[in-house]
Amino acid sequence: MTSWLLLATADAVSGVASGAPEGGLFDLDATLPLMAVQVVLLTFILNALFFRPVGRAVEDREGFVSTSRAEAKRQLAQAQRLEADLTEQLKEARLEAQKLIVEAEQESDKLYREALALAQAEANAVREKARREIEAEKDQAMAALKGESGRLGALIVDRLLATQ
Repeated sequence: MTSWLLLATADAVSGVASGAPEGGLFDLDATLPLMAVQVVLLTFILNALFFRPVGRAVEDREGFVSTSRAEAKRQLAQAQRLEADLTEQLKEARLEAQKLIVEAEQESDKLYREALALAQAEANAVREKARREIEAEKDQAMAALKGESGRLGALIVDRLLATQ
């Protein structure tokens, strides 16, 4: 590449030194095609050495980003499904827990009522037994008092009659 530049510069210098007429605004000698060839050659070299590898790296990165993004969307959708499932399971668990609490309250209320009824029945039985015992003792005491009063009455009558 440097030799083409030197050749083009040598042609340009020799053309000016030989007294060739200048073309006005542009000189159309060998430098223009040489520059065009150099630009095209530089473009191919840069494309082969830099732009393609950088382009491949950018495409790979873009592919990785799009793949990662698609994977993230898939995982987000899966996480949302799992969240919905877990929310539903939590709701069902809460309903089941409330149902169990209501059943436990009903069972404890039932046991309380049964225990209360049993205690009242026992208390009534004990009270009835005590009433019967008291009644029996009262009857015995009344019978003993009647017997004693009858004996005392007879004793009083005997003493009154004996003193007369």
